[in-house]
Amino acid sequence: MTVTSASTLDLRQIAPPQRHALIFSTFEALLPGQSLELINDHNPQPLNSQFEIRAAGQFSWDALESGPEVWRVQIGKTVKAKSAGGCCGGCCGG
Repeated sequence: MTVTSASTLDLRQIAPPQRHALIFSTFEALLPGQSLELINDHNPQPLNSQFEIRAAGQFSWDALESGPEVWRVQIGKTVKAKSAGGCCGGCCGG
């Protein structure tokens, strides 16, 4: 799948309590195949763990730069997995 960048969020300019809400709302607005790039002043690995909990199997995580002063990560939105019952929970036979 080709991933295209939809936006860049420079988190260094945003108050820490507001960062994760902004990241997740931006991610939710992405279409499958789009991505967002994060620029941060610390390692965003705890955020990766939150994505694993909230969006397991629905995102990609690519480190672009790994400190020591700047961290850049590209988070892509992948196609959501179908439910166990098929495309609509089994109603259409799919």
